[in-house]
Amino acid sequence: MLQFRRGLRTARSSKLIDRVIRVDHAGELGANQIYRGQMAILGHTKMGKTIAHMWEQEKVHKQEFDRLINKYRARPTALLPFWSVAGFVLGAGTALLGERAAMACTVAVESVIVQHYNEQLCALLNDPNFNDKQLLETIRRFRDEEQEHHDTGLELGARQAPFYRVLTGVIQCGCRTAIKIAETV
Repeated sequence: MLQFRRGLRTARSSKLIDRVIRVDHAGELGANQIYRGQMAILGHTKMGKTIAHMWEQEKVHKQEFDRLINKYRARPTALLPFWSVAGFVLGAGTALLGERAAMACTVAVESVIVQHYNEQLCALLNDPNFNDKQLLETIRRFRDEEQEHHDTGLELGARQAPFYRVLTGVIQCGCRTAIKIAETV
């Protein structure tokens, strides 16, 4: 019976890791596309340098989750093409509303992602069979960089965007929905 229980925990650990990597991979693809969309509109402005910096960090995040998908043989979400288009449209659309709206988008997305990464860290740390310290450190580092993006957005006037509360609320709801969908699809 003890071996059976250990087997269940291992299976649960494996499913947890698969879900974590699938969702984070999809999220980092979406983040890359958001910044790609923002750069398409605002890349020539003084805000372009800040967006480019955040995008470079997101590219590193995406590359790492590409590697982790292979390492763990995790199944990527079937909706990657949709997330790619949706991310670009979200980034370009908010950038068309202006720099502050683009930063409001960043604040909204990153607030959900930071919370999501924290929840993942708790789940992994509470799994008695999980022992990949490198994965934990990767998630912590990326969470901290996402928090930096959030804070940068606030510093650059996100709260002064037109309809800030409505805009960020809709984007946050969309992000939470995307996370739930990517966990299983």
